[in-house]
Amino acid sequence: MSKAQDPPEEGQTQSATEITAAEKTVPAPSAGGPKPPPKPPSKAGDDDDEEEEGMLRMSFLEHLEELRLRIIRALTGVAIAFALCLFFAENLWNAVRQPFEFARQQLNLAPELAAITPMEAFSIIWIRVPVLAAIFIASPWVLYQAWAFIAPGLYKKERNLATPFILSCAGLFITGGLFAYFIAFRFGLTFLLSIGPSAGIKPMISVTEYFDLFVNVILGVAVVFELPVLIFFLALLRLVSPSFLLRHSRYAILLITIAAAIITPTPDVVNLAIFATPMILLYFAGVFAAYILELSRAGKQFPWRKLVLLVVGFLVLFGGSLLLAILRYGFKVVPQWPFLVR
Repeated sequence: MSKAQDPPEEGQTQSATEITAAEKTVPAPSAGGPKPPPKPPSKAGDDDDEEEEGMLRMSFLEHLEELRLRIIRALTGVAIAFALCLFFAENLWNAVRQPFEFARQQLNLAPELAAITPMEAFSIIWIRVPVLAAIFIASPWVLYQAWAFIAPGLYKKERNLATPFILSCAGLFITGGLFAYFIAFRFGLTFLLSIGPSAGIKPMISVTEYFDLFVNVILGVAVVFELPVLIFFLALLRLVSPSFLLRHSRYAILLITIAAAIITPTPDVVNLAIFATPMILLYFAGVFAAYILELSRAGKQFPWRKLVLLVVGFLVLFGGSLLLAILRYGFKVVPQWPFLVR
């Protein structure tokens, strides 16, 4: 039989018990104490799971509260821009009136814009014109609020598109308004005013009717110029693909032509082409943006260097042709379409 082990002494038993308790009990780190060891880096799948969980953190009522807050901030930005535009109300009205003056010069018309009611001139010059200018000026801020509302429902990589989204949306919106102001509305109005005198009708245009037509054309074209952004977001949500858009481009061109016919203030083919051509080009610009997004998802890169060289070469060729036309053939640049006349 083996010899029985001696029982541990009382001091040794107490010391072992204290060591075991100290090993099991981890003290909470104090403010000045050592920090706990860093956590191991999470995997890509864990990051995706965390992002997906973050997309669902807000309840329905919280979404409504966030929407209310963003709308209030957007309207506050428009109100501040409106207050600033009031100081330049008369100058803004002179700018709005310029397409009418352009049509008068082209047609040699004598009548002025008429105010039918006593409040008509006040409401147009001091309220509606500053509101229209404030919408364009505050458009980057309004678009930022729209992005801030939808950003919590996007992935982290997609949230990085905030700056390109705001710049592209605001730039296209303002570009569309400028295109309508300098080209589309001027020639559409000239066509409309040319119909009356040839039929023995003396035009008498109400300032309200003129401004309503001005707003419809300017805002309509500005909104239509957002087509590339709309196509990009449909591709971002995987609702469309570049191949799908190219396969059905004939139907898109048909719909664009119908939309241009609705927006165009005149029934002639020339003004229809002026509206429809930029919209078709914008459609294919949106297809190109969707193609860039598809390459990014596949981990590929677009040959931007070749594209930049191609664009620079085109600009150099265009600039050389313009200088040749001005210096050798006697053309000059004018501030209205076609911008280059002899």
